[in-house]
Amino acid sequence: MDAIQKTLLAQVADLHETPSGAYNIRANGKSAGRASSENIEIRPKADADGIDIIIRPGTKNESVHMPVLLSESGLTETVYNDFYIGEGADVLIVAGCGIHNGGDKESRHDGIHTFHIAKGARLRYVEKHYGQGDGNGKNVMNPTTVIEIDEGGCMEMETVQIKGVDSTDRITRATLAKDATLTVKENLMTHGSQTARTEFEVNMNGENCSAHVISRSVAKDKSHQLFVSRVNGNAPCNGHTECDAIIMDEASVSAVPEITANVPDASLIHEAAIGKIAGEQLMKLMSLGLSEKEAEEQIVNGFLK
Repeated sequence: MDAIQKTLLAQVADLHETPSGAYNIRANGKSAGRASSENIEIRPKADADGIDIIIRPGTKNESVHMPVLLSESGLTETVYNDFYIGEGADVLIVAGCGIHNGGDKESRHDGIHTFHIAKGARLRYVEKHYGQGDGNGKNVMNPTTVIEIDEGGCMEMETVQIKGVDSTDRITRATLAKDATLTVKENLMTHGSQTARTEFEVNMNGENCSAHVISRSVAKDKSHQLFVSRVNGNAPCNGHTECDAIIMDEASVSAVPEITANVPDASLIHEAAIGKIAGEQLMKLMSLGLSEKEAEEQIVNGFLK
């Protein structure tokens, strides 16, 4: 990898060297490194561009790193990755996409990730998106995440997009069985004329399953964000969806939370709040010696943590 790709790797996966254990690094549409471990097998798909990640039942305290890097302007790709988390496993998967676009053509990565989480398995999934470049070409990332959680399974998903992505369409769809748990935390910031659309749909089909979908976002300049969340309670369950957004400058934010209870014992809550930074917060920080811009940055950084 060259210096630009190494910078992208650090941004999206916090890696400065080849990781230990299982990993798959994709750079400019090709494999730049791949390794399986005793309990985690990574193999290329035979019928599509992408990989299958198979984690053996009972695997504990292991991780998979699978960043995607694009440093060629004008490169467009669609990648299909399937994850099979074996019964009783407890693992970490770190993914993400970094684009450096130094030209005048659009660079685009569409990633379709499907998670099959077996009975009693636990997964923590971290996904970061980052863009940079000194050209006029746009950076576009469209992640689609499909989640199937079997009885007693658990998934924690953290997704972050803070800088440099001109357009994104982020889709997450999940199906939960009995006693399954899903927690999603999204942190998102747009600036300039960027656009971001987030869509969550969770079908809670199993008794005593639960889902918590939380989005925190900041919209600056003339950017636009749309947040759509649908939680369907099809069995006795607990569901919660929340969208909090800070709006600045000439930006716009739309939040469309939707909850549907199809049985009497489905307990569902939705919350949505959009507003500007409170004046008293700015004044308090400025009284400590910060400029107005520095105070705004402190508030935004704290909000998105």
